[in-house]
Amino acid sequence: MEIQENIINKVAQSGLISFDLADIYPAGERIVYDIKDNLFHGLILKEKDFREFIKQHDWTQYQGKHVAVTCSTDAIVPTWAYMLLANKMTPYASTIVFGSLETLETLILEKAINSIDIEKYKDERIVIKGCGDINIPVSAYVELTARLTKVAKSIMYGEPCSTVPIYKRKD
Repeated sequence: MEIQENIINKVAQSGLISFDLADIYPAGERIVYDIKDNLFHGLILKEKDFREFIKQHDWTQYQGKHVAVTCSTDAIVPTWAYMLLANKMTPYASTIVFGSLETLETLILEKAINSIDIEKYKDERIVIKGCGDINIPVSAYVELTARLTKVAKSIMYGEPCSTVPIYKRKD
């Protein structure tokens, strides 16, 4: 007579909700537009030349992309120049920010996190997944934790089988 043991999946029975930031990671290529390429001798922006560039440039190449606009040289660039770029990219780009790729990534994910209906996590035990194929900035984990702390019963970090406790509401 064979005795068969049932394998019990304690993780599945735990009532934990796994939250993977990769699931809300916005699609689309991330690029930098460096205004240094529009500077005369890498130092100054000539308004007439820049406005001609604005008219002639193919803005459709930014379709669906997330764009960080910056100036990587130590030049004084008037604010209106960045505003013109934003104005022309807006019909095409998914996102436009002033700053680095890191700033862009932070703001894209912050927007995605802020669009989450956190009420569905009310009184839940949540594990925020920590590893994956997409490099998620720490800022996203901080933003998500700050939002979920308002409603969750508990928050953990890692995988359901191996977690680090972050928050537990005192009832």
